[in-house]
Amino acid sequence: MIDAEFYRSGDSQKLLGFVVSGHAGYAEEGQDIVCAAVSSAVMLTANTVTEVFALNAKVREEPNGDIYLKLTDDSDGTGDKIILGLLTHMYMLSKEFPQAVKVTVIDR
Repeated sequence: MIDAEFYRSGDSQKLLGFVVSGHAGYAEEGQDIVCAAVSSAVMLTANTVTEVFALNAKVREEPNGDIYLKLTDDSDGTGDKIILGLLTHMYMLSKEFPQAVKVTVIDR
């Protein structure tokens, strides 16, 4: 199962980052449309945050495929909105493939 954890500021309710880990197990490796959808959306989000908007963020990808993104400065709320787009997409995938994707929002 893919586990997508999103972190939100308890005070402002802004999204601060996310961790996406695991494997969908929906199909054989190389044929798994759920893994492909999640991977593409996560990479698009990370690249939009760091390359397009040049926001201050720490991004780390582990050899096992887990990816972490933490905004270090989002004073204008742009990063929050970009991550909200990923969160919305992940919720939709979790509704369509509930056995393969789990989404959690954690207040910090």
